[in-house]
Amino acid sequence: MQTKLNKQSKKNLTVFLDVGDTIIDERTQVHDDQGIVIAADVIPGADRMVKDLADKGYTLAVVADGKAQSFKNILTQNGLYDYFAAMIYSENIKELKPSPRMFKAAIGALDLSMQDIPRIVMVGNNLRRDILGANKLGITSVHLDWSTRYSTVARVEDEKPDYTIHQPMEFIHLIEVLNAQTKVKTNQG
Repeated sequence: MQTKLNKQSKKNLTVFLDVGDTIIDERTQVHDDQGIVIAADVIPGADRMVKDLADKGYTLAVVADGKAQSFKNILTQNGLYDYFAAMIYSENIKELKPSPRMFKAAIGALDLSMQDIPRIVMVGNNLRRDILGANKLGITSVHLDWSTRYSTVARVEDEKPDYTIHQPMEFIHLIEVLNAQTKVKTNQG
């Protein structure tokens, strides 16, 4: 099976993505009697975002709370599963975000180190899990505030995202700007 990873030259930044209400619309989830998600729809534009990121050469990893089979089902159903170089799920790590173990597992799975943190961007919908976890490690945080299911008001300073976007496709422009800035810093350093 041919993978869809990194069709172009590799970019400087690596992208960690949450799934629920970041790629998949949680309101559309259908569960089986074991609580596994067996079907769900993507947020408008999220599938295009994932494909465009991969086509542009970004390395993508899922960092999400939930059950591995649920993510395999819904990402496969929506044609997105093969775009990810790593998939880190709370079920396997035995922790939930904002635990640093979730993010460190993704770093390790991609053969990165803690020195690579300035080159990682985390996109998520939950300030208390995705943004707080990324910020505590120094990972650039992007809040997708598409859903109204979670608060968009930070309780503490560490929940404030570095960037906020309202629709998934807005991330394409943002990541290109951030990647260009990282390239300049890398060339200067």
